[in-house]
This record gives sequence, C-alpha cells and structure tokens, in this order.
Amino acid sequence: MRPSPDSPAAAPLHADRVAHALDSRAAWLVIVAGVVAALHVGKLPPGIPILRAELGLTLVQAGFLLSVMQVAGMLLGALAGLLADRMGLRRTMLLGLGLLALGCALGAMASRVSLLLAARMLEGIGLLLAVLPAPGLIRRLVQGPQAPQALSRLLGAWGAYMPTGAATAMLLGPGLYAALGWRWAWLLLSGLTLCWAVVVWLKVPPDPARSTALPGPGWGGRLRQTLSSSGPWLVALAFCVYSGQWLAVVGFLPTIQTQAGWSLGVAGVLSAAAAGANAIGNLAAGRLLARHWPPGHLLAIGYGAMGLACWIAFSGLVGPVGQFIAVLVFSSVGGLIPGTLFSLAVRLAPSGHTVSTTVGWVQQLSSLGQFAGPPVVAWLVARQGGDWSPAWWFTAFCCAIGLGLAFLLQRRLY
Repeated sequence: MRPSPDSPAAAPLHADRVAHALDSRAAWLVIVAGVVAALHVGKLPPGIPILRAELGLTLVQAGFLLSVMQVAGMLLGALAGLLADRMGLRRTMLLGLGLLALGCALGAMASRVSLLLAARMLEGIGLLLAVLPAPGLIRRLVQGPQAPQALSRLLGAWGAYMPTGAATAMLLGPGLYAALGWRWAWLLLSGLTLCWAVVVWLKVPPDPARSTALPGPGWGGRLRQTLSSSGPWLVALAFCVYSGQWLAVVGFLPTIQTQAGWSLGVAGVLSAAAAGANAIGNLAAGRLLARHWPPGHLLAIGYGAMGLACWIAFSGLVGPVGQFIAVLVFSSVGGLIPGTLFSLAVRLAPSGHTVSTTVGWVQQLSSLGQFAGPPVVAWLVARQGGDWSPAWWFTAFCCAIGLGLAFLLQRRLY
C-alpha cells in the first residue's frame, strides 16, 4: 500500500524529491553560466569588420583575437583544473565569470589593438576558469537514486554550452552592434556576466569548507595521478581530433559560402545555425547515455557521420545548398562526441579528487585541436589554389583516429 503524502514514511521520499529538484535546478544554473561564458567567444566574429574600420585592425591581428582565447586553455588547462580542485569548484567558476566581465569591460574601453588583445587574453583565462569546474560541480550537485541517469542528461546538456552561447552571440551580435555600437554591446555583456555570477553565488550551494573539501594528494600528486592514467589521455585525444576538425569546418563556413555566392549576411546566419546545430547532438548524447547506450558506439556514430558528411560537402558532389545541409549533419551528429566525452571525463577521472584536473587536461588538448586545426586546413586549401576539397582529407584523418580512440575507450570502460 502506498503511504499517504502526510504519513511519516512518505516524508523522507518527499524531502528527497525536493532536494533532487533543487540540486537539478542549481545544475542548470551552472550550465547557463557556461552559455554566458561562451557568449564572449561568439561576440567577436560579427564585430571584426567594425573593429577593422574603427581601430585599424589587420586581418592577422583579427586572427590573433579569434585564437587568443584558446591559448589559455592550450597552455594552462591542467593547471587550471588543479586550481579548481584545490580552491573549490564554485569559487573557481565565480572567479572565471568575474575575469570574463572585467576583460569584456576593458575591451569595450580599449583605444588600441594591443589593449584589446590584452583584454581578450584576460577573457581567455576567465573562460577557462568559468567552464572547467562545471562538470565536477554538476556531479557534486546531482545525488540520489536517479543520479546516474540525471548526470548523463545534464552532462550532455553541458556539452552544448559552447555552440549554444557562440551561436546566440553570432545571431544577436550584428543587431546589437548596429543599435548600440560595439562598445556599449560589450559593456552590456559584461553586466550580464556579472549578474549571472551573482545568481551562481546566491543559488548554487557553496563549496565544502577548505579543510575538508580536498582530502587526498596535493597538486603534484593529482597531476601525476591524472596524467599516469590512460582514461584522461584517451578522452583528451578524442576531444582534440574532434574540436580541431569542427572549428576548421564551421569557422571557415562564412568564407566558403561567400565564395559560393551567398551574401555575407546570409552566410553569417547560416554559419550561426551550423554552430548551434551542434547542441542537438550534445543533448541527444545525454539522453542516450541515460538510456545506457554504449559510449563507444555514440562516439563511432559521431566520428563516422562527421567524416561522411564532410566528404559529401567538399568532394564536389553537391551544390551550395547540399553543402550546407551536409555541414549541418556534420555539426549536429558530431555533437554526440563532446556530449559523450564530458560524461567520460567524469567517469574516467582517476579519483573523485581529480575530476577538474581531468577536465582541465581534456580542455588543454581540445584547445590544442582548435588552435591547430584551422591553420592546417587553410594551408592545405592554399596548396590547392583555393580549392576546399582538402578539407575532407583532414577530417577523414581526424575521424580515423577518433574511431580508433572510440574503440579503446569502449574497451577501457568494459
């Protein structure tokens, strides 16, 4: 017989449901914090023509502004993860959001390219500190009997933070720049970031006391424990070969489409749609993992679809419309990969004390892929006289490595 809601037996069940609902709500606030952080990545591409006209920004300097946010992750990912493990997850996220807001405000007031570049570097550090603690923080918030399924869904949603935030900024940026000017638009984003930091501070449960938060090995021990385990390496390498090809294709999509005859405005909207489509695969990965789909199978589907779609897009088989549809498939089905890998980073961390360090190492190699992928594709295309067919050579190479890593990860899990 089922206990009535007012009976003593039902009281603990009701309390558990309320606690689970509150924790899930706090986890969603953490995910939105990642989306807010990703807005700072997507705000720059639509502003480059304006910055070139107002500040005399060269194309090379624009390239550095685009890539400099990845340098912090490429050089400091594991160290930032150690800092998050040591200082506390919520504290680290709040520090990152604060640095993002400060860097954005300083950039809005910059009168020279050098100052804008310095502000962008500060934003890169802030982005790293804001997003690295999130998987570990979500894991800490989601407890109870339904935790494994809920955690898979939430980490899949977390994997969508970057495409969601970047695509939103790319869509809204041109209108805001036209209405407010880029400086006021950036100051508005700075204020939004500070406001969300306050929301996280008020609504996300605080870190445990420092004396009890991190029993176990110190910084060096955590780093050795992480880097001596095969799991973090496999996840990080899988992320590297994914992120490098994804940014190379989606990042150059406006250039490819304008060369094919699309207007710049249409190319911008289509590129934002392609970036945002990645969120579909991330969310699907979370739901499929919650239904006990093997992670290796999801990774294989993602890498296989990316390789096939890129071959269709750049082999000359289809026209501009078919090419765009293929890129949508490339991005959306490829989203299964980060949604799965974020979950594996938490599962394959050597211990509960090294989750953020593991995510930091994954972020480090992911940033390396994003930093190296676009220049490699650009070099291959330049060698072919501007023909974009070599793009699928690069993705085929990355996908072949990814499929091998998917097989090894599946063996590692079972």
